[in-house]
This record gives sequence, C-alpha cells and structure tokens, in this order.
Amino acid sequence: MKKPIVFIIDDDPAVLRAVVRDIKAQFRKDYRVLATESASEGLSYLVDLKNKGEEVALFVCDQRMPEMLGVEFLERAKEVFPSARRVLLTAYSDTDAAIKAINQVQLDYYLMKPWDPPEEKLFPVIRDQLDEWQSNYRPAFLGIKIIGYQWSPESHLIKDFLSGNLIPYQWMDIESSKEARQLLEINKLEEQDLPVVFFEDGSHLKRPSLPEIGSKTGMSVTAKHKMYDVVIVGAGPAGLASAVYGGSEGLNTLLIEKRAPGGQAGTSSRIENYLGFPNGVSGADLSRRAITQATRFGIEFLTPQAVTGIKIQDSYKILELSDGSTVNTKSIIITTGVDYRRHPANGIEEFTGAGVYYGAATTEAHACINEDIYIVGGGNSAGQAAMYLSKFAKRVFIVIRKPDLASSMSSYLIHQLAVTPNVEVLGGSEVTAVYGDQRLKEIELKNLASKTIKKVNAAALFIFIGAKPITDWLQLEMLKDNKGFLETGNSLTRYKNFKKIWKLNREPFLLETCIPGIFAAGDVRAGAMNRVASAVGEGSMAIKFVHEYLAEN
Repeated sequence: MKKPIVFIIDDDPAVLRAVVRDIKAQFRKDYRVLATESASEGLSYLVDLKNKGEEVALFVCDQRMPEMLGVEFLERAKEVFPSARRVLLTAYSDTDAAIKAINQVQLDYYLMKPWDPPEEKLFPVIRDQLDEWQSNYRPAFLGIKIIGYQWSPESHLIKDFLSGNLIPYQWMDIESSKEARQLLEINKLEEQDLPVVFFEDGSHLKRPSLPEIGSKTGMSVTAKHKMYDVVIVGAGPAGLASAVYGGSEGLNTLLIEKRAPGGQAGTSSRIENYLGFPNGVSGADLSRRAITQATRFGIEFLTPQAVTGIKIQDSYKILELSDGSTVNTKSIIITTGVDYRRHPANGIEEFTGAGVYYGAATTEAHACINEDIYIVGGGNSAGQAAMYLSKFAKRVFIVIRKPDLASSMSSYLIHQLAVTPNVEVLGGSEVTAVYGDQRLKEIELKNLASKTIKKVNAAALFIFIGAKPITDWLQLEMLKDNKGFLETGNSLTRYKNFKKIWKLNREPFLLETCIPGIFAAGDVRAGAMNRVASAVGEGSMAIKFVHEYLAEN
C-alpha cells in the first residue's frame, strides 16, 4: 500500500527546504513528503495524484504567495482531497487572515513562522493533525476505476472484459458515487464521455475500445514471430489445454482469444465436478491457472484479438486478424467453442447489457442486491449462476420450458438449488417479452400449460440457453453439421463432397477437419460432450495429431 502524502507549498525556496527537511526527518517512515514552490503547479499535480488513487493526508501551505493566497489554494485543494487536514504557514502580520480562514476553508491550524525548535513548535502540531486524519482514513482502491452508468451496455462490456481477464477494477456508478462525480469534475469530463476508465498511472480513456484497454493493461495483440508450428484460435478449456501441451512439447505455439480466457466455462462461478478440485473451482480461477501454466511453457498469447478468416497457401495457413494483420502457421487448432443462443422474446435486444445479460452472472451480481432476478436455462451454467446470484438477490427464479431440471442439469446442482431458500424453479414457463425504460424493469412470463401470461418485476434477466457454435468467421469451405458445428475425423466421410475437398491418401485424423492441418477441439466440434473435462481432453489430444501432421509435412 502506498504511503499517504504530506503536501507542502511555499514560494520561498529556503522556507520550503526547511519545512520539507524537518517534516521528512520526523514523519518519513509513515508518510511521503511532496513539495512545490508554485501554487498552480501544485493544483495540477493534485489532479494527477487523485487519478492515480493517491491520498493526501495533510496540506502545509504558506499564506503569502504571488500566484494566489494560501487560503485560496487550500480552498481549491479541498475540492480534490476534501478529507485532508489543512495547516496554514503565516507571518505574525497574517494572523487575522489565518483566523478568518478557519471558517472560510475549515482551516485546521495556522502555524507561525519561524517554528524553532521544531520539536516543540512544529512536530506536535503536525502529529496531531496526522493522527486526526488517520482516525477517519480508509485506504482507497488502488487500481483501475471504471466510471459509468450501471445499466449501460458499454459499461457492462468493459466490466465483463476486465473480470474475464482477471484484472481487478473498481466500479463507480455515476448516479450514486460522489467520488465518481468528483473525478469527472476535476478532469473536466462530461457525462457524454462515459464510460471512462482510469488507470493506475493516472491516465484515462473516454469510451475506450477493448483493444485500447488491453494495450493499456499490458496485453499483446501483435504476433512476435513470422511463422508458428501451431496457432490455437480460442482460449476456452480446449484451447488452454492445447496451449499447455503445445508449449510443454516444444512447439512454437500461439494462442489467440478475442475476449477473455476460459470461454463459457470461465464465467462459471463454481465448477464442482472437475477432476482434482474436491471443493470446486471457479471458471476464472481455472483459467488463471491454465494461462499461467501455458505462458510458463513459453507460448505466446494474443488478446483481445479476433481471427476473421483463414487462407491456405500450399501447406501453410494464413490467419487474418481483425486489425488487418496476418499470422503464418503450419497448423491450426480451432477451439472457439459456443456462444449462448439469442433469446427471441420481444425487447431482449433493446435491453441487452442494460438488465439483460448472456452469462455474466459474476460481473453484474452486485447490481442485483435485494432484487428479484430471473435466469433462463436449465443447464449446469444456469444452475451455477443461480447458486452464485442467490447470495446477492432477494429471490432467484429459474425459468425453463421443461417441467423440471432432471434431464438437463447435474444432480449435485439440482440438490443445491432445492435446499437454497431464495431459489425457485418455474417449470413449464417461458419469457415472452421484456419491458423497461433505460433499463429492464419487467418481464412477461407465459405458462405453457395454461397459456396464461403475467408480468413480474425483474432487476435483471440472465440467459443461458442453447449452444451456437462460433464458426461464422470461417470463410473456408469446411464441412459442418446442420447446426454449424465442425465435422472431424471419420464423420467427414459421410458427406458426398468430402472427396472433392480431401486430397490426401490417408484418412483424416480423429480431430482433423476436412482441411489437412486444421483441427477442431472442444464444444465447437460436432459430437463433442459439453463438459470442461472432455474439452480439456480433446485440446490435449489435438496436439498429438498436430505432431503427426507436422511430421508428414
């Protein structure tokens, strides 16, 4: 934790040096001492300190300065650091001004020059003021701050991105946070600039894109090498496993992810049936461990970066990226996984990110405190979200079309939900419409048996339905099933046009697509099991086939 600051201003260099020397000698163990001869420079510096999350404990300011009087400086400094104590340095002739300042700027003390000996006239005063400040001091959050509207889709996107990449941040709602208002005012920012992201170095970005945030937080979006042995597209469980095994087995490996590692599994608040974690593990923690493990083996990780297409040139593959750059590789593993299917209810698109969320239970949980919220979906992701949100919401309702959860959810989760008092399953129901103004306020529920419809109040609607494979970006002629999942291995031979595409003498490897050297693993692959463990297994197995492919080429 950074030390609080004692900020000293005096236009007389000799006096300034003396004050700094004496205060540093006595208080440097617990406080940093900053000083300036210029009042205007000092005010500018205070804004920078505030943006960085620094704390000023005490101002020591001379009264007679050419740019402005000390009282005026303290009045303006109070707007930036209102809780800091304020001591005015005065000559005997300025005593009346100092006394008036006690009421004018809530001056805490005025100190007569000279203060010799400091042990009697300076240190006791400063110590009393610092002790008084410490009694009410609560350390500020040091890190990234996001200022925006709680129900803004743009704000939600940034929060979801940072949480998905395991980057701590402080969310500040402009409608309820005084500190957020203050940061906007001192930086001369307007509400139309929101969301604004403040970084630890004191800089800020207005309405930033995800790549801009990624660049500021040290992420890489540019490939370092001209050629790779294998490029993995997608950093879900399958992609992370491929990266770990590719790196550990000496392959020049690149992993590309357009949002955050972990995929859908990364948003799970608790995975309790994964081997080796008897108490369960969050998707975020599992992703963090995997990324750490993979990078330790020397793999390169690009995020946030999207692959927009693949071209084939001889036996090499060229990946086209969203920023216009390209990456060359000998082989590719596609592990882009699946996305939640869009809900067809009226009004859903209008309120997506403003009360309606696909996944994102952990990101928006605090907005649901003491509110009624609804979850659509009967799979494990929905159950895990319900358990997590039940800690915050007044009531959690799970809306499913089937009579109960028995056919779609693991039994351990069904049991947990059954014994959680504020969770209720609404079987045989569906959401038909949503309503609100700037944010979601109500949803319309239909009972499928009686056909009756009712409106209910809802602070948020979390959607966990279906599984749409993320394959629309592929422009190559690749064989997919009727739902868009990539076909691999022996399943390819069922297609009439397979022989027109496949020109090798051998049969495709088990996880190989209809294009030699391009593999698919995890949920994006037709016939895959929707489990984290199976995705990890396929991602690991894909590296074995990459080795075999590289050996024959």
